[in-house]
Amino acid sequence: MNIRHATKDDAQALSAIEAASYPAAEGASAESIHERLAHYPDYFWLLTTDTGEIVAFVNGFVTDEKDLADEMYDHPEMHDAHGAWQMIFFVVTSPAHRGEGCARKLLERVIADSRAAGRKGIVLTCKERLLPFYAKFGFVDEGISASVHGNVLWHQTRLRLDG
Repeated sequence: MNIRHATKDDAQALSAIEAASYPAAEGASAESIHERLAHYPDYFWLLTTDTGEIVAFVNGFVTDEKDLADEMYDHPEMHDAHGAWQMIFFVVTSPAHRGEGCARKLLERVIADSRAAGRKGIVLTCKERLLPFYAKFGFVDEGISASVHGNVLWHQTRLRLDG
């Protein structure tokens, strides 16, 4: 397995994985993925097989805002490559590759890249059942998020990288 950043040519494959992984109200539309790729392709981490098949991805952007807000999902122009906080919008694994450690590999890379870039930390929201998974990486549950994305109850978690 290899990790690389996305290109615009990956949009269709990313959209297919997203659609297979999230209900429509929670997942990113194909149009949204295209827009994000146009603004911040280097903030899509893709896990691929040796043949190039995309099996999982993480995406998000960087900002000086401390908390993840719903408008971030739909406004890729808010990305600031020099920002303090790496936001993670989605951690997605193709159904055929779940249980193989794909998300773990990608998150380890995102954490290492964010640390190397001097970020204060990483913020993501997740459903309550996923809190133990993210806690293994050091993410701390900050409670119920203000986000109402997809009409779901989200917990905001944070991994501090600045000490």
